Amino acid sequence: MRHQNNGKGTAIDQSRRNFVSRAALATAAMVGGATFAQERNNTRQAEGDHSFSNPGPENKPLLDVNPSSNVPPPTDHGNVEPIWYSFDLTHKRVQEGGWTNQVTQRELPSSKDIAGVRMRLTAGSYRELHWHTANEWAYMFYGNARITCLNPDGTIFIDDISQGDLWFFPTGFPHSIQGLGPDGCEFLLVFDDGMFSEDDTFLLSDWVAHTPPEVLAKNFGLDRSAIAKLPTGELYIFPGSVPPSLAQDRAAAGGGSAESSVAYTFKASTMVPSKKTPGGEVRVVDSRNFPADKAIATGIVTLKPGGMRELHWHPTSSEWQFYVAGKARMTVFFSQGNARTMDFNANDVGFIPQVCGHYIENTGNTDLVFLEILKADLFVDVSLNDWIRHLPPQMTSAHLNLDDTQIKKIPAEKLGLIAG
Repeated sequence: MRHQNNGKGTAIDQSRRNFVSRAALATAAMVGGATFAQERNNTRQAEGDHSFSNPGPENKPLLDVNPSSNVPPPTDHGNVEPIWYSFDLTHKRVQEGGWTNQVTQRELPSSKDIAGVRMRLTAGSYRELHWHTANEWAYMFYGNARITCLNPDGTIFIDDISQGDLWFFPTGFPHSIQGLGPDGCEFLLVFDDGMFSEDDTFLLSDWVAHTPPEVLAKNFGLDRSAIAKLPTGELYIFPGSVPPSLAQDRAAAGGGSAESSVAYTFKASTMVPSKKTPGGEVRVVDSRNFPADKAIATGIVTLKPGGMRELHWHPTSSEWQFYVAGKARMTVFFSQGNARTMDFNANDVGFIPQVCGHYIENTGNTDLVFLEILKADLFVDVSLNDWIRHLPPQMTSAHLNLDDTQIKKIPAEKLGLIAG
């Protein structure tokens, strides 16, 4: 399901000048150095005169959705690695029964740890039985699905999931996904390998098509007429019938004696928020509450209009983001005076290298929903406010030129989400 964003676009010239003015006022007390100040002044002046004009060709629709790239704030500086890409720019593989597309390190070179895949399955259709070389984590955007996962000990996990729920399949564990009624499903797959490709998975149909018939007959205990019915090429995504009830499928797969002791799904849709503030709420899912998943940790974030994910960084991993709904702006600080600001919309991907400081701000007039995804077993972040307020005031004042009264106005705890 495509989430609709009703936020109105903002005129580039006025909004950028307003933002520049606010940024300059907010950071004036924190930044020293005449050279950097002069550079900012030159940028602001250039925005207001003929220096900003562009008599050449422009891709206006693209500029309209990313004004912070076209007219960056004067705090941006340096030549930094990419932090934005969109699934809407990728090739979509369409087959009867559904489609898929992906954002990997090939499309977003800075993302070396994580690749993402979107997939749609109509009711009854299968993502065929397969396995692969990376761990698989998934978030359901829409609809209902039935998943299966076989453990090496021969026990099997079968479950139904709905919008907002998660699953996790370990590397090499064979599994399947099938769309249920009334309209199938759509979901995001995340793999802990930036160069992973959905086109390179190990497919059951592909294996039997490339194994000698006499070997298949010996392995399966079937005669030649049965072997002749097997697929001669990959199925990948293909239509099928909506399955019977979950209880019937579980019984047909061996019942309780064959049931997995490990749960590979997590019903995040019914989870109580891990943190809720006037700015929004977040649900953190990692190995502490989803024990089967020791590879991917996530924060499912909802920010109210004007709200902000506070200035922070992740000490143990990079961050791969998916924007589900709304409009956002993010600045990533890369050290040595380098920073980049980009705007994000639904179906966009964001990337932040490990330990780089950043924030995410809701710039629309509807809720912003996005996923913070870490290649880690635990979701860990460091809050700038939390750090500043746990230092001796004299130390903070020496670094930021703030007096005691001003320092005490800074939140004294990790808020996570700040109201607008």
